[in-house]
Amino acid sequence: MSDLPRVSPERPAEPASPAPGTRAPLSGIDILAFACELFAFATLAFWGFIAWSFPWNLVVGIGAPVVAIVVWALFVSPRAVFAVHPFVRAVVELLVYVSATIAWWAMGQAVIGLVFGLVAVTAGVFAGRRRFA
Repeated sequence: MSDLPRVSPERPAEPASPAPGTRAPLSGIDILAFACELFAFATLAFWGFIAWSFPWNLVVGIGAPVVAIVVWALFVSPRAVFAVHPFVRAVVELLVYVSATIAWWAMGQAVIGLVFGLVAVTAGVFAGRRRFA
């Protein structure tokens, strides 16, 4: 038995992706990107209720965020209905952010719209780079 090679246990290599049924842990940038999405949906609701007169404020205040949420769920969400190219996902996400930014500008709050646009696009770029790296 002395002619057998000495074998020591090796540490298994780290998997490149998480095991099936699990996901990578959330980072701060993921949470910031999610907060930007929620803020965009809330902005569209606020804009709809404030910027329009009575019968239309209910329609637009409820309809604008619902349309944005449905579009986001179809193309951008982690369990999106349509599997699209990452660039299409980025464009859809940018459209939601741009619509919220334009809503702030339409309400006369260009500074809020500009700051939100910069934060949202920056968070989206970093989250996308982390997601697709």
